Formats: sequence, structure tokens, C-alpha cells
Amino acid sequence: MRVLEPLIELVRGLWTTFKQTVFNPIVTVRYPEQKRTVSPRFRGRHVLKRYENGLEKCIGCSLCAAACPSDAIFVEASENTDEKRYSPGERYASTYEINMLRCIYCGFCEDACPTEAIVLGDNYELSFTDRRQAIYPKEMLLEPVPSADMTTPRSVEPGKYKRSVPEMKDPQD
Repeated sequence: MRVLEPLIELVRGLWTTFKQTVFNPIVTVRYPEQKRTVSPRFRGRHVLKRYENGLEKCIGCSLCAAACPSDAIFVEASENTDEKRYSPGERYASTYEINMLRCIYCGFCEDACPTEAIVLGDNYELSFTDRRQAIYPKEMLLEPVPSADMTTPRSVEPGKYKRSVPEMKDPQD
């Protein structure tokens, strides 16, 4: 009986494998060609948003950096002028960097932002071959402009932008 025991166990294992391959659906995704959809609450790579007119939403307030528990965000603000306008209001983020090796994707930066400029997107394809590649500068984080005439910096007429934070409206449900 001891001689047949390993053979019985082998047949039992092969039967389990056969059942799984024949009766269960295939869940393999051909990754680079096909990408899985992520859940709506997924937190991926950061994105700095823009207004519809192409100006940057980030006003350089550094609240996202203050809220970050892993100290992964560095923000340096500069003054806006009417000749070189990056965002509405007085200031803009001249330097905005996120160290993706330190980031824990908690979403606190998203919650702290008064202009909803920083958003954790749905991009999960992050790879680095060097530690310096893991530091994403502002140019990599900014979403592209809708058209070529909406690039920043731009010249605007004096006094056009008075508020850096847009007026809040009641939610429309």
C-alpha cells in the first residue's frame, strides 16, 4: 500500500489541475498589450491638474508637502506677474517634486490641496533604474495643455486674476 500512496497523490494533484484549467475561466492578462482596469478608488501616479484655460491649478501653498507623512513632496513657490503668468493668484509652484520611492500613496496631499491641483491618478506603471529617476519634477507631473496657445507662462492683461482659489459652489447631484 505504501508504494501506491505517492501515485494516488500524484493522480489527485493532476486531477485538481485538470479541473482548474478546464472548468474555470482564464484570468491571464497579456500585460503590455492589455491593461487591467483599476478600481475607482485606486491611487496611482500623481498628476498636477490645470484649469480649462490652461493655467496651472497649483498655487505653491505647500499644504500637500505639510500633509505628506513620508516627506516625499518638495514645493518652492515664486511670484506670478502679468507678463509671466503660470496660475491665477499671486504665486505659483516654481519647483514641485515628488520622490516616488518615499511616497506611500496615502492621498493626504490630495485632501490637503485647496485648489484640487494634485490628484492621484490611475497610472500604475512606475519603474526606475536609478534613484534619481524616482524624483518626478513638475514637468513630468503636469497634465498636458489642451492646445498650443494655452501653454504657461503667458502674458495676461493686468488685474484679470484676483483669486488664487476658485469660489466654492454647492455640489450638483
